[in-house]
Amino acid sequence: MALSNGCSCRLAPSILNADLSNLAAECQRLMDAGSDYLHLDVMDGHFVPNLTFGHPVVKCLRPKLPGVFFEMHMMVADPEKWIESMADAGANMYTFHYEATKDPVECIRKIRESGMKAGMSVNPPTDVEVLLPYIDLLDCVLVMTVNPGFGGQKFMSECLPKIEYLRKRFKHLDIGVDGGVGPKTIQECADAGANLIVSGSALVQHENPAVCIADMRNIVNTALELIRQ
Repeated sequence: MALSNGCSCRLAPSILNADLSNLAAECQRLMDAGSDYLHLDVMDGHFVPNLTFGHPVVKCLRPKLPGVFFEMHMMVADPEKWIESMADAGANMYTFHYEATKDPVECIRKIRESGMKAGMSVNPPTDVEVLLPYIDLLDCVLVMTVNPGFGGQKFMSECLPKIEYLRKRFKHLDIGVDGGVGPKTIQECADAGANLIVSGSALVQHENPAVCIADMRNIVNTALELIRQ
């Protein structure tokens, strides 16, 4: 079980900048370093200007990583189309973008009926208040701190008030942050109240990912403890 009900830190590597020619081994390396789950970026070339991988890759990874929690970050148009395929491939959570669907409630319903957990993400320009009608239906929310589509982008600290807004209102909500997150930006994310930490190149390419994960986890858990007081 990867999610924490907002009570503690969970760290996930975004494998977008990993060695995709050796993906299963890369994923296992990062899990062995102390990751809590895997964040798999799916891009369709329509919702974002990039193309990554789809459910066939997930299906190949699943038997090589038994028991590992897969969060699918679906940066795709019409996210409803891929729910069944991702569930059949062995995905555990399906995080779609508010901006990508005309009917978030129906999308969430289909995700839950497929047996997966449901997450919703918002892009930097989107007002965080659009999430409020759906909070009770979701397992987590994911706040983007870069414009989605490519790894290695500059962290957008101006997005952090969205996390602060949510944490003040929902003490036990699992709130994720994704985009430019690493040792240099983790304190800001932690102070804002994020507890699901997605880190891409800063973690995947770190010379000692176990140390990186442990340090970030300590910072986040310390900040969450202060927030709860």
